[in-house]
Amino acid sequence: MVLTIAHPIPRWTAMLSKATGTAFVVAPAPSLLQSSPASSSISSLKRSAPPTASHGSAWPCWLALVPLAASRPVQRRHRRARVVTLAAEGVSCKTAFLFPGQGAQTVGMCKELADECPAAKELFDKASSILGYDLLDRCVNGPKELLDTTAVSQPAIFVASMAAVEKMKQDMGEAAVDEATVAMGLSLGEYSALCFAGALDFEDGVRITKARGEAMQAAADAVDSGMVSVIGLDSAKTEELCKKASEDSGKTVQIANFLCKGNYTVSGDKEACAKLVEIAKPEFKARMAVPLAVAGAFHTDFMAPAVEKLKEALAAADFKPPRIPVVSNVDAEAHSDPDEIREILAKQVTSPVKWEQQMQAMVAGGFEKGYELGPGKVIAGILKRIDKGAAGAMTNFTV
Repeated sequence: MVLTIAHPIPRWTAMLSKATGTAFVVAPAPSLLQSSPASSSISSLKRSAPPTASHGSAWPCWLALVPLAASRPVQRRHRRARVVTLAAEGVSCKTAFLFPGQGAQTVGMCKELADECPAAKELFDKASSILGYDLLDRCVNGPKELLDTTAVSQPAIFVASMAAVEKMKQDMGEAAVDEATVAMGLSLGEYSALCFAGALDFEDGVRITKARGEAMQAAADAVDSGMVSVIGLDSAKTEELCKKASEDSGKTVQIANFLCKGNYTVSGDKEACAKLVEIAKPEFKARMAVPLAVAGAFHTDFMAPAVEKLKEALAAADFKPPRIPVVSNVDAEAHSDPDEIREILAKQVTSPVKWEQQMQAMVAGGFEKGYELGPGKVIAGILKRIDKGAAGAMTNFTV
Protein backbone atom coordinates (compact mmCIF):
# COMPACT_ATOMS: atom_id res chain seq x y z
CA MET A 1 0.00 0.00 0.00
CA VAL A 2 1.51 3.32 -1.04
CA LEU A 3 -0.78 5.47 1.10
CA THR A 4 -3.43 4.65 3.67
CA ILE A 5 -6.41 6.55 5.00
CA ALA A 6 -4.14 7.75 7.82
CA HIS A 7 -2.42 10.17 5.44
CA PRO A 8 -4.17 13.46 4.63
CA ILE A 9 -3.18 15.09 1.35
CA PRO A 10 -3.72 18.87 1.48
CA ARG A 11 -1.86 19.36 -1.79
CA TRP A 12 -0.60 17.26 -4.68
CA THR A 13 2.96 16.00 -4.44
CA ALA A 14 5.36 14.51 -6.96
CA MET A 15 5.34 11.27 -5.00
CA LEU A 16 1.67 10.73 -5.82
CA SER A 17 2.35 10.95 -9.54
CA LYS A 18 4.51 7.84 -9.22
CA ALA A 19 2.02 5.92 -7.07
CA THR A 20 0.15 2.91 -8.33
CA GLY A 21 -3.01 1.42 -7.00
CA THR A 22 -6.74 1.80 -6.89
CA ALA A 23 -7.42 5.30 -5.58
CA PHE A 24 -10.38 6.74 -3.73
CA VAL A 25 -11.06 10.33 -2.75
CA VAL A 26 -12.54 10.78 0.71
CA ALA A 27 -14.38 14.08 1.17
CA PRO A 28 -14.93 15.37 4.71
CA ALA A 29 -17.79 17.80 3.98
CA PRO A 30 -20.88 16.85 6.06
CA SER A 31 -22.86 16.05 2.92
CA LEU A 32 -19.99 14.04 1.47
CA LEU A 33 -18.92 11.86 4.38
CA GLN A 34 -18.26 9.06 1.99
CA SER A 35 -15.62 8.15 -0.52
CA SER A 36 -16.06 7.88 -4.24
CA PRO A 37 -13.93 5.95 -6.73
CA ALA A 38 -11.46 8.15 -8.52
CA SER A 39 -10.48 5.33 -10.91
CA SER A 40 -7.21 3.47 -10.90
CA SER A 41 -5.62 6.24 -12.92
CA ILE A 42 -3.42 8.52 -10.85
CA SER A 43 -3.95 11.34 -13.35
CA SER A 44 -7.71 10.99 -12.97
CA LEU A 45 -7.31 11.10 -9.21
CA LYS A 46 -5.25 14.27 -9.47
CA ARG A 47 -7.99 15.93 -11.53
CA SER A 48 -10.83 14.84 -9.24
CA ALA A 49 -9.29 15.66 -5.85
CA PRO A 50 -9.57 19.50 -5.89
CA PRO A 51 -13.25 19.61 -6.98
CA THR A 52 -14.16 16.97 -4.40
CA ALA A 53 -12.47 18.95 -1.65
CA SER A 54 -14.35 22.11 -2.62
CA HIS A 55 -17.84 20.69 -1.98
CA GLY A 56 -18.89 22.72 1.05
CA SER A 57 -15.76 22.18 3.08
CA ALA A 58 -12.53 23.99 3.79
CA TRP A 59 -10.83 20.72 4.65
CA PRO A 60 -8.67 19.05 1.99
CA CYS A 61 -9.34 15.48 0.94
CA TRP A 62 -7.93 12.30 2.35
CA LEU A 63 -6.75 9.87 -0.28
CA ALA A 64 -6.73 6.13 0.16
CA LEU A 65 -4.59 4.20 -2.31
CA VAL A 66 -5.34 0.51 -2.10
CA PRO A 67 -3.08 -2.01 -3.89
CA LEU A 68 -4.55 -3.37 -7.09
CA ALA A 69 -4.18 -6.84 -5.63
CA ALA A 70 -6.16 -5.94 -2.50
CA SER A 71 -9.23 -8.00 -1.82
CA ARG A 72 -12.66 -6.52 -2.45
CA PRO A 73 -13.45 -6.40 1.31
CA VAL A 74 -10.31 -4.29 1.84
CA GLN A 75 -11.34 -1.95 -0.97
CA ARG A 76 -14.89 -1.71 0.41
CA ARG A 77 -13.53 -0.89 3.87
CA HIS A 78 -11.55 2.01 2.43
CA ARG A 79 -14.54 3.26 0.47
CA ARG A 80 -16.62 3.35 3.67
CA ALA A 81 -13.97 5.16 5.68
CA ARG A 82 -14.96 8.43 7.32
CA VAL A 83 -11.81 10.40 7.90
CA VAL A 84 -10.86 14.05 7.94
CA THR A 85 -7.67 16.02 8.19
CA LEU A 86 -6.76 18.97 10.35
CA ALA A 87 -4.50 20.33 7.61
CA ALA A 88 -7.33 22.67 6.74
CA GLU A 89 -7.20 25.85 4.76
CA GLY A 90 -6.92 28.59 7.38
CA VAL A 91 -6.61 26.09 10.26
CA SER A 92 -3.09 25.41 11.44
CA CYS A 93 -1.86 22.69 13.78
CA LYS A 94 1.46 24.49 14.14
CA THR A 95 1.15 24.92 17.92
CA ALA A 96 -1.12 22.44 19.70
CA PHE A 97 -2.29 22.57 23.30
CA LEU A 98 -3.27 19.11 24.57
CA PHE A 99 -5.08 18.18 27.77
CA PRO A 100 -5.21 14.82 29.61
CA GLY A 101 -8.25 12.83 30.67
CA GLN A 102 -9.41 10.76 33.61
CA GLY A 103 -6.76 8.44 35.00
CA ALA A 104 -4.01 11.06 34.93
CA GLN A 105 -4.66 12.08 38.55
CA THR A 106 -2.21 11.24 41.35
CA VAL A 107 -2.30 12.01 45.05
CA GLY A 108 0.06 14.91 45.72
CA MET A 109 -0.56 16.68 42.43
CA CYS A 110 -0.79 20.48 42.38
CA LYS A 111 0.82 21.09 45.79
CA GLU A 112 3.87 22.93 44.45
CA LEU A 113 1.79 24.52 41.71
CA ALA A 114 -0.60 26.09 44.22
CA ASP A 115 2.32 27.30 46.34
CA GLU A 116 4.20 28.84 43.42
CA CYS A 117 1.40 30.22 41.23
CA PRO A 118 -1.20 32.49 42.87
CA ALA A 119 -3.45 32.38 39.79
CA ALA A 120 -3.54 28.58 39.96
CA LYS A 121 -4.42 28.66 43.67
CA GLU A 122 -7.23 31.08 42.88
CA LEU A 123 -8.73 28.57 40.44
CA PHE A 124 -8.76 25.89 43.13
CA ASP A 125 -10.48 28.29 45.54
CA LYS A 126 -13.17 29.08 42.95
CA ALA A 127 -13.68 25.41 42.19
CA SER A 128 -13.94 24.47 45.88
CA SER A 129 -16.73 27.01 46.40
CA ILE A 130 -18.69 25.43 43.53
CA LEU A 131 -17.99 21.80 44.49
CA GLY A 132 -18.66 22.23 48.20
CA TYR A 133 -15.38 20.66 49.30
CA ASP A 134 -11.68 21.55 49.34
CA LEU A 135 -10.54 20.29 45.94
CA LEU A 136 -6.88 21.16 46.47
CA ASP A 137 -6.83 19.14 49.69
CA ARG A 138 -8.21 16.11 47.83
CA CYS A 139 -5.59 16.50 45.11
CA VAL A 140 -2.73 16.90 47.57
CA ASN A 141 -3.77 14.53 50.36
CA GLY A 142 -6.27 12.17 48.79
CA PRO A 143 -6.93 9.54 49.90
CA LYS A 144 -6.30 7.79 46.59
CA GLU A 145 -9.58 5.87 46.76
CA LEU A 146 -11.49 9.15 46.91
CA LEU A 147 -9.45 11.04 44.31
CA ASP A 148 -9.78 8.13 41.88
CA THR A 149 -13.58 8.15 41.97
CA THR A 150 -15.11 9.43 38.76
CA ALA A 151 -17.10 12.07 40.64
CA VAL A 152 -13.95 13.64 42.12
CA SER A 153 -11.28 12.93 39.52
CA GLN A 154 -13.12 14.62 36.65
CA PRO A 155 -13.38 18.12 38.17
CA ALA A 156 -9.93 17.60 39.73
CA ILE A 157 -8.25 16.98 36.37
CA PHE A 158 -10.15 19.81 34.72
CA VAL A 159 -9.08 22.31 37.39
CA ALA A 160 -5.51 20.97 37.49
CA SER A 161 -5.24 21.37 33.72
CA MET A 162 -6.48 24.95 33.78
CA ALA A 163 -4.11 25.64 36.67
CA ALA A 164 -1.27 24.32 34.49
CA VAL A 165 -2.21 26.92 31.88
CA GLU A 166 -1.83 29.62 34.55
CA LYS A 167 1.58 28.19 35.44
CA MET A 168 2.61 28.36 31.80
CA LYS A 169 1.49 31.99 31.60
CA GLN A 170 3.54 32.77 34.70
CA ASP A 171 6.65 31.00 33.43
CA MET A 172 6.55 31.84 29.72
CA GLY A 173 4.25 34.84 29.45
CA GLU A 174 0.85 35.37 27.86
CA ALA A 175 2.43 35.54 24.41
CA ALA A 176 3.46 31.87 24.58
CA VAL A 177 -0.10 30.83 25.37
CA ASP A 178 -1.46 33.05 22.62
CA GLU A 179 0.63 31.11 20.07
CA ALA A 180 -1.84 28.21 20.28
CA THR A 181 -3.43 27.38 16.92
CA VAL A 182 -5.42 24.29 17.92
CA ALA A 183 -6.53 22.55 21.13
CA MET A 184 -7.51 18.97 21.89
CA GLY A 185 -8.31 16.98 24.99
CA LEU A 186 -8.48 13.26 25.68
CA SER A 187 -12.05 12.46 26.76
CA LEU A 188 -12.57 14.64 29.85
CA GLY A 189 -9.69 16.77 28.57
CA GLU A 190 -11.93 18.07 25.81
CA TYR A 191 -13.59 20.30 28.42
CA SER A 192 -10.18 21.70 29.36
CA ALA A 193 -9.48 22.35 25.67
CA LEU A 194 -12.79 24.17 25.26
CA CYS A 195 -12.17 26.27 28.35
CA PHE A 196 -8.67 27.12 27.15
CA ALA A 197 -10.10 28.16 23.77
CA GLY A 198 -12.67 30.46 25.38
CA ALA A 199 -15.70 28.38 24.41
CA LEU A 200 -16.50 27.64 28.05
CA ASP A 201 -15.79 29.73 31.12
CA PHE A 202 -13.99 28.17 34.07
CA GLU A 203 -16.91 28.15 36.50
CA ASP A 204 -19.20 26.45 33.97
CA GLY A 205 -16.43 23.95 33.29
CA VAL A 206 -16.31 23.02 36.98
CA ARG A 207 -20.10 22.63 37.12
CA ILE A 208 -20.22 20.48 34.00
CA THR A 209 -17.33 18.20 34.96
CA LYS A 210 -18.89 17.79 38.41
CA ALA A 211 -22.23 16.80 36.86
CA ARG A 212 -20.53 14.60 34.26
CA GLY A 213 -18.45 12.80 36.85
CA GLU A 214 -21.44 12.19 39.13
CA ALA A 215 -23.64 11.01 36.25
CA MET A 216 -21.00 8.66 34.87
CA GLN A 217 -20.30 7.32 38.37
CA ALA A 218 -24.02 6.56 38.82
CA ALA A 219 -24.21 4.88 35.40
CA ALA A 220 -21.15 2.78 36.21
CA ASP A 221 -22.55 1.76 39.60
CA ALA A 222 -25.79 0.59 37.99
CA VAL A 223 -24.14 -2.22 35.99
CA ASP A 224 -21.20 -4.55 36.48
CA SER A 225 -18.88 -3.23 33.79
CA GLY A 226 -15.25 -2.33 33.23
CA MET A 227 -12.43 -1.42 30.86
CA VAL A 228 -9.37 -3.29 29.60
CA SER A 229 -6.19 -1.97 27.99
CA VAL A 230 -5.23 -4.10 24.97
CA ILE A 231 -1.60 -3.83 23.86
CA GLY A 232 0.03 -5.29 20.75
CA LEU A 233 -2.90 -5.58 18.33
CA ASP A 234 -4.02 -3.26 15.55
CA SER A 235 -7.55 -1.85 15.60
CA ALA A 236 -8.98 -4.49 13.26
CA LYS A 237 -7.62 -7.34 15.39
CA THR A 238 -8.85 -5.62 18.55
CA GLU A 239 -12.32 -5.39 17.05
CA GLU A 240 -12.16 -9.11 16.21
CA LEU A 241 -11.10 -9.82 19.80
CA CYS A 242 -14.06 -7.82 21.13
CA LYS A 243 -16.44 -9.66 18.83
CA LYS A 244 -15.14 -13.08 19.92
CA ALA A 245 -15.25 -12.16 23.63
CA SER A 246 -18.81 -10.87 23.21
CA GLU A 247 -19.89 -14.05 21.42
CA ASP A 248 -18.24 -16.35 23.96
CA SER A 249 -19.62 -14.51 27.00
CA GLY A 250 -23.02 -13.56 25.65
CA LYS A 251 -22.30 -10.01 26.81
CA THR A 252 -20.95 -6.87 25.14
CA VAL A 253 -17.44 -5.41 24.93
CA GLN A 254 -16.20 -2.90 22.35
CA ILE A 255 -13.37 -0.46 21.61
CA ALA A 256 -13.78 2.72 23.67
CA ASN A 257 -10.49 4.53 23.06
CA PHE A 258 -8.51 4.46 19.81
CA LEU A 259 -5.29 5.74 21.38
CA CYS A 260 -2.53 4.70 18.97
CA LYS A 261 -1.60 1.69 16.90
CA GLY A 262 -1.17 -1.26 19.22
CA ASN A 263 -2.80 0.50 22.18
CA TYR A 264 -6.58 0.44 22.49
CA THR A 265 -8.93 0.52 25.44
CA VAL A 266 -12.07 -1.59 25.38
CA SER A 267 -15.17 -1.23 27.53
CA GLY A 268 -18.07 -3.51 28.33
CA ASP A 269 -19.80 -5.93 30.62
CA LYS A 270 -17.52 -7.37 33.32
CA GLU A 271 -18.03 -10.93 32.05
CA ALA A 272 -17.15 -9.94 28.49
CA CYS A 273 -14.08 -8.05 29.73
CA ALA A 274 -12.96 -11.11 31.70
CA LYS A 275 -13.40 -13.35 28.65
CA LEU A 276 -11.43 -10.87 26.53
CA VAL A 277 -8.53 -10.92 28.99
CA GLU A 278 -8.64 -14.73 28.97
CA ILE A 279 -8.41 -15.15 25.19
CA ALA A 280 -6.37 -12.08 24.17
CA LYS A 281 -2.93 -13.67 24.45
CA PRO A 282 -3.48 -17.33 23.53
CA GLU A 283 -5.96 -16.81 20.69
CA PHE A 284 -5.11 -13.34 19.34
CA LYS A 285 -1.42 -12.99 20.28
CA ALA A 286 -1.92 -9.72 22.14
CA ARG A 287 1.11 -8.62 24.13
CA MET A 288 -1.03 -7.60 27.10
CA ALA A 289 -4.67 -7.28 28.12
CA VAL A 290 -4.88 -5.52 31.47
CA PRO A 291 -8.10 -4.64 33.36
CA LEU A 292 -8.14 -0.96 34.32
CA ALA A 293 -9.01 0.48 37.72
CA VAL A 294 -11.91 2.60 36.48
CA ALA A 295 -15.54 2.79 37.55
CA GLY A 296 -17.17 1.37 34.43
CA ALA A 297 -17.55 1.02 30.68
CA PHE A 298 -16.90 4.58 29.57
CA HIS A 299 -17.49 5.67 25.96
CA THR A 300 -20.05 2.95 25.25
CA ASP A 301 -23.82 2.64 25.46
CA PHE A 302 -23.35 1.56 29.08
CA MET A 303 -23.04 5.30 29.81
CA ALA A 304 -26.42 6.14 28.23
CA PRO A 305 -28.05 6.76 31.65
CA ALA A 306 -25.55 9.60 32.23
CA VAL A 307 -26.49 11.52 29.10
CA GLU A 308 -29.65 13.25 30.36
CA LYS A 309 -28.01 14.77 33.43
CA LEU A 310 -25.04 15.82 31.32
CA LYS A 311 -27.34 17.46 28.77
CA GLU A 312 -28.95 19.50 31.56
CA ALA A 313 -25.55 20.76 32.70
CA LEU A 314 -24.51 21.55 29.12
CA ALA A 315 -27.74 23.44 28.46
CA ALA A 316 -27.21 25.58 31.56
CA ALA A 317 -23.70 26.61 30.48
CA ASP A 318 -22.92 29.60 28.28
CA PHE A 319 -20.94 28.19 25.35
CA LYS A 320 -19.31 30.52 22.83
CA PRO A 321 -17.49 29.91 19.53
CA PRO A 322 -13.89 28.99 20.43
CA ARG A 323 -11.11 31.44 19.51
CA ILE A 324 -9.07 28.55 18.05
CA PRO A 325 -10.25 25.19 16.68
CA VAL A 326 -11.01 22.53 19.30
CA VAL A 327 -11.06 19.05 17.79
CA SER A 328 -13.73 16.65 19.01
CA ASN A 329 -13.07 13.08 20.16
CA VAL A 330 -16.34 11.95 18.58
CA ASP A 331 -15.62 12.77 14.94
CA ALA A 332 -12.08 14.24 14.93
CA GLU A 333 -13.48 17.50 13.58
CA ALA A 334 -13.51 21.06 14.92
CA HIS A 335 -16.88 22.61 15.75
CA SER A 336 -17.59 26.29 16.35
CA ASP A 337 -21.37 26.46 16.80
CA PRO A 338 -22.26 26.37 20.54
CA ASP A 339 -25.26 24.09 20.00
CA GLU A 340 -23.14 21.68 17.97
CA ILE A 341 -20.53 21.67 20.72
CA ARG A 342 -23.18 20.78 23.31
CA GLU A 343 -24.49 17.98 21.09
CA ILE A 344 -21.02 16.56 20.49
CA LEU A 345 -20.16 16.63 24.22
CA ALA A 346 -23.38 14.78 25.04
CA LYS A 347 -22.51 12.11 22.47
CA GLN A 348 -18.95 11.82 23.70
CA VAL A 349 -19.71 9.73 26.80
CA THR A 350 -21.29 6.96 24.70
CA SER A 351 -18.95 7.22 21.68
CA PRO A 352 -15.44 5.85 21.14
CA VAL A 353 -12.61 8.36 21.44
CA LYS A 354 -10.82 8.83 18.10
CA TRP A 355 -7.57 10.08 19.61
CA GLU A 356 -5.33 8.17 17.20
CA GLN A 357 -7.03 9.82 14.25
CA GLN A 358 -6.78 13.24 15.91
CA MET A 359 -3.05 12.86 16.55
CA GLN A 360 -2.31 11.58 13.04
CA ALA A 361 -4.16 14.50 11.51
CA MET A 362 -2.45 16.97 13.86
CA VAL A 363 1.00 15.74 12.89
CA ALA A 364 0.10 15.95 9.21
CA GLY A 365 -1.43 19.39 9.66
CA GLY A 366 1.76 21.38 10.02
CA PHE A 367 2.52 20.51 13.64
CA GLU A 368 5.73 22.11 14.92
CA LYS A 369 5.37 22.13 18.69
CA GLY A 370 2.90 21.22 21.40
CA TYR A 371 2.21 21.50 25.09
CA GLU A 372 0.63 18.94 27.40
CA LEU A 373 -1.01 20.77 30.29
CA GLY A 374 -2.21 18.86 33.33
CA PRO A 375 -1.33 15.81 35.42
CA GLY A 376 1.08 13.25 33.99
CA LYS A 377 2.62 12.71 30.57
CA VAL A 378 0.13 10.28 29.05
CA ILE A 379 -0.50 12.27 25.89
CA ALA A 380 3.19 12.70 25.10
CA GLY A 381 3.62 8.95 25.57
CA ILE A 382 0.82 8.18 23.13
CA LEU A 383 2.15 10.67 20.59
CA LYS A 384 5.57 9.00 20.76
CA ARG A 385 3.95 5.79 19.50
CA ILE A 386 2.43 7.71 16.58
CA ASP A 387 5.33 9.99 15.62
CA LYS A 388 8.58 10.14 17.60
CA GLY A 389 9.62 13.40 16.00
CA ALA A 390 6.38 15.09 17.00
CA ALA A 391 6.69 13.73 20.53
CA GLY A 392 10.12 15.31 20.73
CA ALA A 393 8.52 18.70 20.07
CA MET A 394 6.24 18.39 23.11
CA THR A 395 6.68 20.31 26.36
CA ASN A 396 4.93 19.09 29.51
CA PHE A 397 3.50 21.44 32.10
CA THR A 398 2.79 18.74 34.64
CA VAL A 399 1.22 19.49 37.98
